[in-house]
Amino acid sequence: MPFDIFSKRQKILRGEVPDIYQYDNIPDPLRVQIVHIMNDALGDNKHPKTQKDYQWIHETLCREYGKFYLVKLPLLENEEYYAKDLIQFLLSTSNTEEVLDVVELSFLVIYVCDRQGEKTYYGKITPDEALEELNARFKEHGVGYQFESGKIIRVDSQIIHNNAVKPVLHLLNDERFKGANEEFLQAHEHYRHKRYKECLNDCLKALESTMKTICEHQGWKYESTDTAKKLISICFQNNLIPTYLETQFSTLRQNLESGISTIRNKLGGHGQGSQQITVPEYFASYQLNMTASTILFLVQAENSLIN
Repeated sequence: MPFDIFSKRQKILRGEVPDIYQYDNIPDPLRVQIVHIMNDALGDNKHPKTQKDYQWIHETLCREYGKFYLVKLPLLENEEYYAKDLIQFLLSTSNTEEVLDVVELSFLVIYVCDRQGEKTYYGKITPDEALEELNARFKEHGVGYQFESGKIIRVDSQIIHNNAVKPVLHLLNDERFKGANEEFLQAHEHYRHKRYKECLNDCLKALESTMKTICEHQGWKYESTDTAKKLISICFQNNLIPTYLETQFSTLRQNLESGISTIRNKLGGHGQGSQQITVPEYFASYQLNMTASTILFLVQAENSLIN
């Protein structure tokens, strides 16, 4: 984990720390720190398991980029080549998205090892420690990305991320919500790549999938073709929100019925005709945060029914 060294404390006292996130540059010190985390988590590159991990990451990127190598071809057959070429690429590329590609795939290997209970890697730190430090380093450098549930996602507000997005991803890790989880993560992926209309569509899909899963789990009758408005009505009819709280939650109901679905229907869900429709970034950001808060509420409300 990051250590609170003297020079870092002095920078804080002088106000030399970033107070807003930026997304277009991964500074060199952060890249070097990421390499340290990767080395500590993946283990000694002389070990066959670690070499295979680096080879998979390297070959996956080469295939996706349409390349035979990332920086340079090996002069001789060498099992350590993949790690060296990958790290050199991470440190040298000027493309921020390529840096994030390396980080996402590398930490996906670490994440999957942890979730599958693999103990065959020879790292100095645990997968959880690696992921925790990575996210802490992003925040330390004012870079607005975090690694959550196997993907790099963009973060606009740390408060919203901590109190809505992270809890939602944790709840949606339940196998029942697999579809909703994939759609919510895909919405973040679209947002990170500035595909804002697609982001709106996947936000609504995630909301609808969440409500359908709840209906199915509770035995509430619904049709597979039901839209968000119909599904919301079913959830209210079945007291997902207790009737004695209905007055207090009337605003929530209006948001559910006219917020997410209306924004999507007006801006992202229909043909745009001769005039191109542009979804602003702030709209997509609002949509993501609203979706996260709404899904969190619905799943927690269902959990209260179960308990």
